Amino acid sequence: MPKLKTNRSAAKRFRRTKSGKLKKRSARRGHILRKKSRKAKRRLRHSSYVSSADLKKIRRLLPYG
Repeated sequence: MPKLKTNRSAAKRFRRTKSGKLKKRSARRGHILRKKSRKAKRRLRHSSYVSSADLKKIRRLLPYG
């Protein structure tokens, strides 16, 4: 059985926690921040976890963690 390739774009976007969950950075934080309120930008600083609906798809892209 050959080695599986890790999807490099997914590897840069997600980190696995000790309990096996996947952590991700908040979306809508890259640019066009001037029109967003201070409160909205403050909320976007925090990372969150991948939803259970998307977890199966992303785990397929990251076979070795």
